[in-house]
Amino acid sequence: MILRTLAVLAVVSGLTALAPPVKAAAPVFMDTACPADWPTDVREMRCGTLTVDEARDGSTDRRIGVAVVILKASTPYKDASGQALPPMVMFHGGPGGALTSGAGNILRALSRRPDLMAVDQDVILFDQRGGGESDPSMDCPGVELTDAGPPSDADRDGLIACLKSYQAKGVDLRWYNAAAIADDVRDMTQALGLTKIDLWGGSYGPRIEAAVITHQPQIVRAAVMDSPWPPEGNWAVGTPEQVSTAVRLVLAKCAAQADCAVRHPDLQARFEAEARRWLAGPVTGEDGQTFTVDDLSAFLMDTTYSGRGVRRLPADLEKIIAGDLTPVAEIAEDRTYYFEGQHMAHLCKEELPFESRARLAAGAAGDPVAEVLVPSLSRLFDVCAAVDVGAADPVENLPVKTDIPTLFVAAEIDPGCPPALTQAAAQGYANSQVVIVTNATHGVINASACTRRMARDFLRDPSAPVDRTCLPAANTPLDFIEDDAPAG
Repeated sequence: MILRTLAVLAVVSGLTALAPPVKAAAPVFMDTACPADWPTDVREMRCGTLTVDEARDGSTDRRIGVAVVILKASTPYKDASGQALPPMVMFHGGPGGALTSGAGNILRALSRRPDLMAVDQDVILFDQRGGGESDPSMDCPGVELTDAGPPSDADRDGLIACLKSYQAKGVDLRWYNAAAIADDVRDMTQALGLTKIDLWGGSYGPRIEAAVITHQPQIVRAAVMDSPWPPEGNWAVGTPEQVSTAVRLVLAKCAAQADCAVRHPDLQARFEAEARRWLAGPVTGEDGQTFTVDDLSAFLMDTTYSGRGVRRLPADLEKIIAGDLTPVAEIAEDRTYYFEGQHMAHLCKEELPFESRARLAAGAAGDPVAEVLVPSLSRLFDVCAAVDVGAADPVENLPVKTDIPTLFVAAEIDPGCPPALTQAAAQGYANSQVVIVTNATHGVINASACTRRMARDFLRDPSAPVDRTCLPAANTPLDFIEDDAPAG
């Protein structure tokens, strides 16, 4: 029986090797009904599904669905020649985020503030393959994952099991990454009858923008990148140092203000000593709850991403040092905000193959705040070692070279996408403009009317210098929040 089985397998294998590749099928966009609870009197909208090939090399005929929502412009802008702006395609962050499910909330917000979105040009929201309302949507229920990695060994094991379960269902993880999404964007423009589009993304969204610019530049007119993550960035390697730098920057702003400095003397040195205590083993708070260094890692990452978090950071660190671990507990309550399968498929294909666990640890060595991040980030390498997502293409780790007009807007305080990374990436964009916003944190553009207007003006005329006069001065103090003071 064994010999017969081997013989059959050999014949089948030979036939497969000789068979021609499956011809790629044309992309198809099919309109679907938008959810009934979405407002219908705010913007004209269109919901649908883009059906495309899963495999981009024609190796299979499996098809997948990409969820799309189109919001029509309220007052389309036309230049002096009468030319209208092309649609703007929005890219969610993550990887492992979503957009289309939030379109109802966007419409409700637009009913109160019509100037927030889809004013000058149509906006296309779509859930990148593998997540959101797309099919498949690779969520991993019960598994926690943060930007600092899996917060426990159980979460690491759960991610491995989850990814393998999707593979067992026929999902080919080799095709859930930025390069494949760039092809989906091209297919979407074809199916919708578009010739050009503008790009807009935040956080990991600019990584997808970079892939579109690299692989499908012919369809792009201009791009806006908010708190960008470029292809050449290291996901794990260097991140502990970036988090430590963000903490140090915030505490230095506190030390520069007399009131804050008096409330929190020598806080940087005291917190470094506290970090060493967490590195030595689990810490139990005054209420009896015990947390690990991975919990502190998630707290530091999420807090320094957040505008309110950095304003509370000195007060929260004082609590932690005093044994009140409620700031850590609050972050630990919600660590399931990604479609984890999609997240890891991206990282294992186009990020971590260009990094190493040894470089991760070496970079953080000697800085106790940075060292806090190493254990959880290290687990990412375990996940990728256990799940085959195919070989990485070296081009996915190279800086982009382009003359497509691009506006970069970055935050001064950002542990994941620091301004230095933005400035370095922009060097390859011949027609770029770079704006660094003082005291801002991750996700800059929608945080103020100033930056929203700047981005909209840029898309109206990408050749004109953006107006920076509304930005805060470089020496503007950071407005800290104390427990005995109003939030403001």
